[in-house]
Amino acid sequence: MDFTECYGDTVSSVAAAARSGCWRRVRRLMKRGFSVDCRDNRGWNALHEAAAAGSLQCAQEILSAVGGKKGCNSYVNSLTHEGESACYLAAERGHLAVVRILLKAHANVNQPTNDLSCPLYAAVDGGHEEVVQLLVSKCAEVNGTHTASCWTCLHQAVYKGHSEIVRILVNVCNLEALDDHRISPLFVAAQYGQQECLEILVNAGANVNTQAADLATPLLIASQEGHQACVDFLLDHGADPNIACSHDWPQLPIHAAAEFGHIGVLRRLVAVTDRACDRGDGMVSPLYMAVLRHQSKSVELLLREGYSPDAQDCTHVLDLRSPLSFALSHTSNKPYSESVRLLVAAGASLSEEDWVHALATDKTDLLQLILEHRWISQPETLTRNCSAPHHQGKTTLKPQELRELIYVALNQVRFAACWLPLLLKAGLEPSLLLQPEMLNQADSEVLNYLLEFVNWSTLSPPLSTILDRRRTEKTWQPCPHFDSIICLSHICRLQIRLLLGPDLLMRTSVVQQLPVPSPLHPFLQFKDIPEPSYKRSPS
Repeated sequence: MDFTECYGDTVSSVAAAARSGCWRRVRRLMKRGFSVDCRDNRGWNALHEAAAAGSLQCAQEILSAVGGKKGCNSYVNSLTHEGESACYLAAERGHLAVVRILLKAHANVNQPTNDLSCPLYAAVDGGHEEVVQLLVSKCAEVNGTHTASCWTCLHQAVYKGHSEIVRILVNVCNLEALDDHRISPLFVAAQYGQQECLEILVNAGANVNTQAADLATPLLIASQEGHQACVDFLLDHGADPNIACSHDWPQLPIHAAAEFGHIGVLRRLVAVTDRACDRGDGMVSPLYMAVLRHQSKSVELLLREGYSPDAQDCTHVLDLRSPLSFALSHTSNKPYSESVRLLVAAGASLSEEDWVHALATDKTDLLQLILEHRWISQPETLTRNCSAPHHQGKTTLKPQELRELIYVALNQVRFAACWLPLLLKAGLEPSLLLQPEMLNQADSEVLNYLLEFVNWSTLSPPLSTILDRRRTEKTWQPCPHFDSIICLSHICRLQIRLLLGPDLLMRTSVVQQLPVPSPLHPFLQFKDIPEPSYKRSPS
C-alpha cells in the first residue's frame, strides 16, 4: 500500500520508492531534494522502508546520500515509534545483505526495541541462521534478556526449534541462563518436545537436572507433556527421576506421567523410580494422580506393575485417605468409574466411607462390583486378626471390613431392599443383621425377607419384643406362615447352610454335589423367596 495516498503530508516519496525497491527513483528523488527522513504515522523513514523490504540497492543509495552529512550515525540508528531500527527490521526479515551494510554504516547491533527485543533476538525468532551468525560475529550481546519473561536468544531459539541456530548459540551463550521462573533453555526444550535442541544442549554440557522456581525439572515437564523421546534421552543422560519437583509435596516425574495418561512415559519411569513413592510415609503414590484425572490406563499399568491399590494414607499431605476413597468421591455421572473397578479388582481395602458409597443408595452397581471380587467371610472371622484367604480368585473381606460393612448396613436400613438380597445371596450370615436397628426400621417386605433366612421361631426375647410391638402398631405385616410351626424343610436347609457355610452354599456349585434331587437345589439356596421392592421415602 502506498502511504503517500493516505498520508501525503508525512510520507516522503523517497520512502514509498524504497518500499517498492525502485532504487533509480530513490536516486532521482534525492537529487531533486526530497527528504530521506520524513516519517509516516508509524515513525518509519526511507531507510526503514528499504531495510524492511530487503532492498539492498535502495539502502545503499540512501546511505550514500547521507554518508557524508552531519548526523549520519544518528540517522542510521533512528527508531520507529515501536523502537525498531533499520538493522532490526532487516534482521527480523532475514535480509542478510542489508544487515551487513547497515553494520558497516555503524548501526547499533544491540539497539533494543520498546518490547525489549533486539536485532539478534529478532533474527533468532525468525530462524534466520546466516543473520544470526553475522550478528554474533559482530559482537552482538548473546546473553541479554529480551522479553517480559526474561528470555534470552537461546531460550527463543530452543522454543522455536531452530536447531542450527542453537548450535551457533551454545558456543557463545550461557547454557544455564534463567528466565523469571528460573527456567533454563534445556527446560524449554523438554517442555516443548524439541528433541534435537535438547540433545545439542545436553551434549554442550547443560545441566539435565536443573530446577525451576517451583522445583520442576526438565524430566518432570517432559513427562507431563508426554514427550517420550525427550524423556528417554534425559534418562539416558543422567536425569534423576527421584528428585522432588514441588514445594508442596514430593512430586516426581512419574506422578506427572500418571496424571496425564502418558503410558509410554509412565512405563519407562516405573522401571527407574524409587518404589518408596508407592507406600512410603510422607510420599504420595502416583495412583492418586491417575485417579485424579480419571486416567484408567495409568491406574491399570501401575497396579499391574505392583503398585499397591491401598497406597499410603495421604490425609496429612493431600487430605486423601486412599486411592479407592478418592476415586469414589470423584465419581461423576456413572455409579462408579473404571478406576474404581480396577482398584476393587486389585484388592483395595474397603473402609466405612467406601461401604457408605455402596449401600447408601438405591443403585447397586458398586455393591455388585465389590461382591464380584470379594468373598464374604464367616462370622467367626470377625474375632480373628489373621489374613483372610482367597476363594476362586476373590479376596476375602478382612474382619475389619466385614465389621464396617455390618455397621454401615445397619445405618442404611432405608436402602435395605436394594442391598439386602445381594448380600444374602453373596453368603452374608443373616444373623449378623438381626439387630434392633434392623428390626425397628426395616419395612415389612425387607423384614420378612430377612426372617425367611433364619429360624424366626428362635429369636431372642429382645428381638421378639420388637416384632410384637411392630405387629401391634401395624408397622409390620408378617408373612402368614410366621405364625405357624416352622416347616421341617426350612429347618433342614438352615442346617445344611450351617454345615456348608452360607458363603459356599450361596456362591458355589457345592449344592449340586449333595445327594438330593436337583429340583431341591434352588430351595436349598433360598431362591424361592421373593425379593423386597425398594420404595422411595417421600421428600
